[in-house]
Amino acid sequence: MTDISRVLVAGASGGTGRQLLRLLRHTDYTVRALTRDPSKEVELREAGADEVVVGDIMEPADAERAVEAVDAVLCAVGSTPGLDLLSRDPVDGRGVVNLIDAAVAGGCAAFVLESSIGVGSSRPGMPSVFRLFLNAFGIVSAKERAEEHLRSSGVPYTILRPGGLTDDPPTGEVVVGEGGDTVSGNIPRADVARLMVAALSSPDARNRTFEVVSRSGLRGDATGVVNPEWRLPEPVPDAEE
Repeated sequence: MTDISRVLVAGASGGTGRQLLRLLRHTDYTVRALTRDPSKEVELREAGADEVVVGDIMEPADAERAVEAVDAVLCAVGSTPGLDLLSRDPVDGRGVVNLIDAAVAGGCAAFVLESSIGVGSSRPGMPSVFRLFLNAFGIVSAKERAEEHLRSSGVPYTILRPGGLTDDPPTGEVVVGEGGDTVSGNIPRADVARLMVAALSSPDARNRTFEVVSRSGLRGDATGVVNPEWRLPEPVPDAEE
């Protein structure tokens, strides 16, 4: 995944999105943050965004505007279970599909998607009670649609299926599975963000789907463990926090 200069962070005001901005501010990428909330603009710029687009990717026109002149997309959007989801589609499905379509039309060189263990072939890795809860709001099936759409889109992609997300400090040690029913457990958002950024410059991660947990958060046995060559971009000298 080469020739990337401008990167869109979708879901920038969420937990993983904030971690992405924190990492990207130390690179020479031009970082564009996407949020639905106009009151977040100043906050996102302070967090590391060079540009901020206010829009709702449930609207195709907003998705197209967000990816205009963008080389790569880091997609960390997600729905919070709630009664409002009973009457509308989760953004994890239709919204992400709109963003993928816009990325394809715009000729993006890479699309990195944060999905979840429990989606598709990784179903056994999510506790059944939690899966039933999320399914009641259509979130798991929405993420499945988005994954399938991305794989068939033609844009170079990496799909990361993290286990249970935490706000703990990064561990720097992750267990990466490939093949669905591989690993289960927890992982800090900071570790997920690091892998998402690394995927932009890691040819070994191209067009692959990984299940990821931290080594300390691993639950049970790990199978199908792989060791992709992750390449983080070089940090900008004297970058400020």
